[in-house]
Order: sequence, then C-alpha cells, then structure tokens
Amino acid sequence: MSSHTSPSSRSITIRRAVARDAKRLTRLVRGSGAYEGKYAAAVAGYRVGPDYIEAHRAFVAVGADEHGGRVLGFYSLLLAPPELDLLFVADEAQGRGIGLLLVAHMQSEARAAGLDRVKVVSHPPAQDFYHRVGAVRTGTALANPPAVPWDRPEFEFRIPSE
Repeated sequence: MSSHTSPSSRSITIRRAVARDAKRLTRLVRGSGAYEGKYAAAVAGYRVGPDYIEAHRAFVAVGADEHGGRVLGFYSLLLAPPELDLLFVADEAQGRGIGLLLVAHMQSEARAAGLDRVKVVSHPPAQDFYHRVGAVRTGTALANPPAVPWDRPEFEFRIPSE
C-alpha cells in the first residue's frame, strides 16, 4: 500500500519514507515531547539515517493543505522478528488521528507481508495510546541501563487475515 487517506484526517497521505526524509525524521524523534525530562537522554543522540530508511519498511504521514507537505509522523515495521520499531507523531499534530492512521497502515503492511502479529516495546508515556489503538499488553521489557534505565511495557498487535 503506497498511500492512505482518511476522511477523519483529511489531506493526510501515507507514503514510503525515502532517504531525503532522514533529517526530518530525526528531528521529529529528538523533538518529541514524550521524551522530555528523565526520558530526554534516550533520544538526545538518536538518528534515523538514510541507511535505516533503506533497510526497513518506514512510512511517513504527510500533511497537504495548510501543512505544505510537511512530515507529521512516521513508523517503521521490522519483519523478522515482527516489530513496530518506531512510531512518532509530531507534537503539534497529535490528537488528529494521525497515529491511528499510521497504525492502520502498519497493520495493512504487516498483513500483506503475511504476519499475524506485531510486537511493540512501548515508551512508557505511549502505553495508553497503544491500548487505545488496539494493542494488547503482553509483558514488560526490563530496564537495560545505561541505554534504557526504565522498564517498558510490551504490547502486541494481532493482525487478522482478511
């Protein structure tokens, strides 16, 4: 699936990420309000490089109209093992259904790839979002200092066949 729009999120298109999106995606990760305070160190040096985009199924949500084609969010799906590696929505674009659009697109991509489930190791402040969009809590990824000094909830999206 190359693009997806929804009446509830007018003028949002989802397309495959390309190498030239790398700097924008890196800024989106590093600027995320969900990673302020004690979580800031986790993304301080984080980089979404062109090599990552080329190697993974990464997709961006792009706003048309008033956003002038700006990247509003993105996700990355790993196939082996099946995992939603990254999912970010720009702070100013949250609450508009973009995260739900990205999740629906990810599920469609997972289904097309023959997957029946996709794991998510969630950032603690994002766990309510994953619950709301249909992920099921499956456990806890324990802290791994110094890289990740806090426990993280694990979820799973079950991908029904059509």
